[in-house]
Amino acid sequence: MTSQAATIPTFFEAMLPEQSRTVYFVEAVCLSLLIGLLAQIQIVLPFTPVPITGQTLGVLYSGALLGSRWGTLSVAMYVMEGCMGLPVFAGGFAGAAVLLGPTGGYILGFIPAAWCVGRLAERGWGRTPFSAATMMLLGSAVIFAFGLAGLARFVPAGKLLSFGLFPFITGDLFKSCLSAAALPAGWKLLGRRARRK
Repeated sequence: MTSQAATIPTFFEAMLPEQSRTVYFVEAVCLSLLIGLLAQIQIVLPFTPVPITGQTLGVLYSGALLGSRWGTLSVAMYVMEGCMGLPVFAGGFAGAAVLLGPTGGYILGFIPAAWCVGRLAERGWGRTPFSAATMMLLGSAVIFAFGLAGLARFVPAGKLLSFGLFPFITGDLFKSCLSAAALPAGWKLLGRRARRK
């Protein structure tokens, strides 16, 4: 279990119930690298300094699959990889200076978002379409809260939402719908595998 309060296994715990800390660590590293790859899938909009990327999907799934402890570690490793110079931030950017730029708040918000989603996963969220979609939307809300706070230093207050929130709503709804299908389907497959044993 990821904590004493958790009574329901996360997806990776259910898939490999006897895995060691080393295996968890390897999974966390792999997901951190996946987030970096997804960050390179981006759409640059001409009117906002914040691109649309695939990295938030990796961030939220790190929490959903690994739980609050290891999912948060995975995302923290991703942030550290970028700060140490690996080109894992959107557009292949790297360096701690990125965290001081327009997208820095979003990147820092990835860490508490992964914890939030992971904590909900440890309480059984993600096994039904509604709970999976809601869990992802809540995680996205955490990212936007941090992101908008950081972006407010770079854009006029009257344009903050049009630059930092509204362009991303459609993508976040799509990710939530994808999760509403994918996560419960994954749990069903695990259940079938367990019944065959």
